[in-house]
Amino acid sequence: MAIEYNDHVLEHFYAPKNVGLITDADGIGQIGDASCGDLFFMFVKIKNDRLADVKYLVRGCGAAIATCSALSEVAIGRSVEEAMGLSDEAIATALGGLPLEKLHCSNLAATVLHRALDDYRARREAGLPPYQLKLKADDDGPDDEHREGQA
Repeated sequence: MAIEYNDHVLEHFYAPKNVGLITDADGIGQIGDASCGDLFFMFVKIKNDRLADVKYLVRGCGAAIATCSALSEVAIGRSVEEAMGLSDEAIATALGGLPLEKLHCSNLAATVLHRALDDYRARREAGLPPYQLKLKADDDGPDDEHREGQA
């Protein structure tokens, strides 16, 4: 039986917002779920304690793409604390709901954002500069060999 999505989810799937890489990201989060094969990377740029930019790379189902797209729109402009409070329920609500069997995608999207923000906080406390990332055309996502100038 085919999974049915509402028009808002389909809009974010067919025309996702904020897809990409922030090469000078202040924080990066990654999560993958082997049960459905989704893999998420999220990048945040922080200015004056607010999310100035949020981008993501995702390999996964339509719901995974749509949740990252909706989350990026909801998160931009929020303070770091406000963004840490974004939940899977908030993402599902922003999409007008998700099929029950796809709700885990909203949880993964919220978790990867929180990981990116945790990374930002840890790097800031350690006095580390923003990342300097490159992405090869055949890569699934950034990794340590693509982080220039990082030990």
